[in-house]
Amino acid sequence: MAAELKGLNEECGVFGIWNDSEAAQRTYFGLHSLQHRGQEGAGIVVRNQEGQLKIHKGKGLLADVFRCPDDLAQLIGPSAIGHVRYGTAGNRGIENIQPLLFHYLQGDVAMAHNGNLTNAVSLRRELEKSGATFQSNSDTEVLMHLIQHQKGPTFVEKLKASLKQIQGGFAYLILTKDALYAALDPNGFRPLVIGKLANGSYVVASETCALDAVGATLVRNVEPGQLIQIDHHGLQISNFTIKTQLSICSMEYIYFARPDSDLYGVNVHLARQRMGQRLAKENPIKVDMVVGVPNSSLSAASGVAEQLGVPNEMGLIKNQYSSRTFIQPTQALREQGVKMKLSALKAVIAGKDVALVDDSIVRGTTSQYIVKMLKNAGAKSVHLMISSPPLKYPCFYGIDIEHTRELMAANYTVSEMCQKIGADSLHFLSLPGLIEAIGLHQDAPNDGLCVAYFDGKYPTPLYDYEKDFEIPKTANDFTLSAMAQVEEK
Repeated sequence: MAAELKGLNEECGVFGIWNDSEAAQRTYFGLHSLQHRGQEGAGIVVRNQEGQLKIHKGKGLLADVFRCPDDLAQLIGPSAIGHVRYGTAGNRGIENIQPLLFHYLQGDVAMAHNGNLTNAVSLRRELEKSGATFQSNSDTEVLMHLIQHQKGPTFVEKLKASLKQIQGGFAYLILTKDALYAALDPNGFRPLVIGKLANGSYVVASETCALDAVGATLVRNVEPGQLIQIDHHGLQISNFTIKTQLSICSMEYIYFARPDSDLYGVNVHLARQRMGQRLAKENPIKVDMVVGVPNSSLSAASGVAEQLGVPNEMGLIKNQYSSRTFIQPTQALREQGVKMKLSALKAVIAGKDVALVDDSIVRGTTSQYIVKMLKNAGAKSVHLMISSPPLKYPCFYGIDIEHTRELMAANYTVSEMCQKIGADSLHFLSLPGLIEAIGLHQDAPNDGLCVAYFDGKYPTPLYDYEKDFEIPKTANDFTLSAMAQVEEK
């Protein structure tokens, strides 16, 4: 089941709207603001006045999928759901691009999913034994087949019973002829929010930035274990389970979410800024300037610079027209992607001691290249500062990290990483520092954060992933800072 590690890949973004005359257009705008969450494919399903569902989807960026104006214009109806994809389960074929649309005698059903099911393989095996025929190899489809196999009298009862059977991280949007449904896993690994337009229409999205994009006001967060139903009666909230405990993915705050989004009341930019401040407080190094790796590390870099009392300079220039490197399918293409998207500003960094701030280290190859780039541009020294703890453990809840073997921090000590990357020093934020900096302050372990990528303490059983789980070689190494060891010649 586990795919080969490709990098720090994002999950997906979902957007839904009910009872709006411009449903498809608003869904497009909402998805555009969520493009950072997935760039492999996109799609929109619209429900017309007769309750029929129509779909348009394809590979690539949202603007590529809807390049022709008619692609969007033909999606006519008052309700819609949409999806931007980075595949965490299933291949990259068109059949796995969402939303998935199913045709049944009792009516069409469309489904969009952000996350990853940890028991999808087991469930699929059992469903196929019962006669289910799958049209994709995405774990998203498992839920639809579970619904069809339930004996409950109503769709809602079948849905609730099915949601109890799936495990892992999931934020689902489901569109039928009668309603729009949203469901969040019992741990709330993935974010999901509800907004409302001035005309009274409800909107559901992965992040609050999508609400802002369509002019919607935040109504509430979808809480762990909740099922939301939106129909002509309005908004209805129920629970499919009461066994819940908030464990939102800490990487949402560190890397994935847009800086202008608020997750459970915490602004992402300000959280990253505090991470930078705490990182510099824990590692008060002497440098001439701070340079952040654009764009996700710029907020943390501002916090580091403020704490150290040195200028926050634009030492790296990003080509805004190149793709994000983690979506490239091979290492060679990823490295070429880095060359295409980043260049060093020699006039700024030449002869200077530089604190280079990044949000995380996955394989280390990108960090190695950037450090080399800065030194080739004349930097006197480069001190790499990471605004998260060492990433040692796989994620099974919706981020495409399923093996430890290619995680640099899982296989090398901090001192060894520093040497391999070529930095003069390497510093990570501590786990308590991360939790405090985010400041979620929920009545749950780790303040309501999932930090399993750093400490290996998963909030749920691993189910299908258990047998292939690999303990990091550096599991017992708690070093967070190291200077480069220069060999004597």
